Amino acid sequence: MHAFEVLGDPVRRRILELLAEGERTSGSVSEVIRAEFGISQPGVSQHLKVLRENGFATVRPEGTRRLYAVNSEPLRDIDVWLDRFRRFWTPHLDALATELARGKRERREGRRDVPDSGEP
Repeated sequence: MHAFEVLGDPVRRRILELLAEGERTSGSVSEVIRAEFGISQPGVSQHLKVLRENGFATVRPEGTRRLYAVNSEPLRDIDVWLDRFRRFWTPHLDALATELARGKRERREGRRDVPDSGEP
C-alpha cells in the first residue's frame, strides 16, 4: 500500500496523531477512535494492523498489553516527496512570520505609526 493510501484514511491519520503524543496501548487508541468515529474495537485493530504492516507504527509487548508508537521513517519519505512543493508555501509562511514579528514589535513600541501633528 502506498504511503498516501495509508494516510488517506482519516481514522489512520487520527491514530497517528494519537501515537505522535507518545506510546499508547491498543485499548487506549481504540477508546478514542471508538468515541470519535464510532468504530468497533476490531475495526480499530484493523487500522492499527495497516499502520503496522506499512511501517507507520511499531508495536511492542509489555506484559499482556501491546504498546504502539509512531515509526517516523515512512513520514520522512513523505517529507522528501513534499519537498518539491515547499516552494509554493514557504515564501508565504516566511512573509507571514515577518508580519507577525512586525506587529509584535509595534505593540511593544506602543504603536508609533500615528503621524505626529506637531502639537505638544
